[in-house]
Amino acid sequence: MLIRIDPDSGAPVFEQIVDQVVAGVRAGDLVTGEKLPPVRQLAGDLGIAPNTVAKAYRQLEEEGHVETRGRGGTLVRDELAPALPSRGAAEDFARSARAAGLDLSQAIGLLRRSW
Repeated sequence: MLIRIDPDSGAPVFEQIVDQVVAGVRAGDLVTGEKLPPVRQLAGDLGIAPNTVAKAYRQLEEEGHVETRGRGGTLVRDELAPALPSRGAAEDFARSARAAGLDLSQAIGLLRRSW
């Protein structure tokens, strides 16, 4: 998967990385067990600071999209328990938030306030 940074985007660079990895997982371009590039390699390829890539990888891990295995690298995780009833609720929330005109950051903020 090729990650590209849009310097003209209003989104922070780490969010652009997160969004592209999540989109790759959703589209099937990134599959379970596939390794993401090491932090330093991706940072060098993109011409950005390693801490920016590390921040993106931390967020991806916190959200359950990847897991980090130290020297074993950062790997795409199995899809989050698709049979759980909460998945349907999450999809309903996402549809409702989009219909209400919220962007992802605003929807996440609403969810955080409700957590």
